[in-house]
Amino acid sequence: MSIISINRFPWFLLLLTAVVLLWPCRQVLADKVKSTEHIVQLDIEGAIGPATSDYLERNMDRVSETGAKMILLRIDTPGGLDTSMRKIIKKIVASPIPVIGYVAPDGARAASAGTYILYACHVAAMAPATNLGAATPIQITDITPLADRKKDDETAPSDSPKSSGHAMKDKIINDAVAYIRGLAAMRGRNVEWAEKAVREAASLPAEEALKLNVIDLIAANNTELFSKLDGREVNVLGQKLTLQTQGAPIEHIAPDWRSELLGVIANPNIAYILLLIGMYGLAMEFAHPGAIVPGTVGAICLLLAMYSFQMLPINYAGVALIVLGVSLMIAEAFAPSFGILGIGGICAFVFGSIILIDSDAPGFGINKGLIGGFALTSFAFFILVLGMLLKIRRKPVVSGKEELIGTIGEAMEDFNETGRVRVHSETWRAQTDCPLFRNDKVRITGITGLLLSVTPYQPEEKH
Repeated sequence: MSIISINRFPWFLLLLTAVVLLWPCRQVLADKVKSTEHIVQLDIEGAIGPATSDYLERNMDRVSETGAKMILLRIDTPGGLDTSMRKIIKKIVASPIPVIGYVAPDGARAASAGTYILYACHVAAMAPATNLGAATPIQITDITPLADRKKDDETAPSDSPKSSGHAMKDKIINDAVAYIRGLAAMRGRNVEWAEKAVREAASLPAEEALKLNVIDLIAANNTELFSKLDGREVNVLGQKLTLQTQGAPIEHIAPDWRSELLGVIANPNIAYILLLIGMYGLAMEFAHPGAIVPGTVGAICLLLAMYSFQMLPINYAGVALIVLGVSLMIAEAFAPSFGILGIGGICAFVFGSIILIDSDAPGFGINKGLIGGFALTSFAFFILVLGMLLKIRRKPVVSGKEELIGTIGEAMEDFNETGRVRVHSETWRAQTDCPLFRNDKVRITGITGLLLSVTPYQPEEKH
């Protein structure tokens, strides 16, 4: 039996090695077979920002490589950042597989940036009781209709600055119009209404959108949607493809931990809080060196805030005002100025916080209550707390070896080099360069271990 077992051992080892090496390939092959038969569903929910674009870009790349037949992009958004929207649209336009934009469920919307994304999809669908539109660039909040502006410009004197006053607004709107018209023409949809959605912030419910050729179809659910899509021909990168969706399974890819984390720290309110915690922590560490915890937490929060800011539309004048405000409040703690520096610091801090985010997109503003709360907290922290710490640091030491330096003691015996002295009712060994006699007053000048260095005390030393 032992000989047979030994002879079989190499075969067993070879078989085990083959299983270990081929097991990952089994999963890859299974995914490959599955990928050619299913539809991948991705979601756009809430405000469109860096987290949304990162989630869609990464998963669309992965889905394209696996060979899935189609991407279903469910949309329910009030809009978002222009930069994130354009990244998503670039991915959709360059996708080698069809992307079906579907505004769902009932009551959902594809407003502002969502309208552009829906126009970019190879097929645009909506559920009943949904709407799209209001695609005017969100930064333009006081747009006068173009016809009224032209009328104003015609009646204005030739040297009037009114025309130049509307130049930037016209520039932004015309850029947005050209962009959405290009998407509409590429997908064969209503170009005129697309322009109207930008210039006049027009909106449409699903039924009217279908009549005006703004979308391609209406479906109440995924089953009805796939039934209507089956056999439909779409143009993907210049090639005609026929959709085969009837009965196809759906793989729903939800945002992973990375997208969730990015969504949290890319929230302007969270980024703002991280920035201030970072500044608080570093200020506390500088005011009280060696605390370690405030400096460590502050540095981490500050780096996370910087990472968030590089993805958000930040107004760096706002950052500068916040830093100036904090600096002025710290200066008030170091050099009291009867509140002048403190009040100036609060004003700079509040103004900087208000203009910090250079966008009015929904979901990307800093809460005014948060700004007010942090303004008061910052004032209390930097002026009251930090001021108290500085005052404590200026007080003389009242305990420990350092407190003995400069203290007056009394010689307990006659000695020339070393002897005993009484300090604070305690007996210490002391050394001196001058002869001392019993009951002489001495001043402590140094300490080495448990040995004091003393000199004769001169009353005029008080001055």
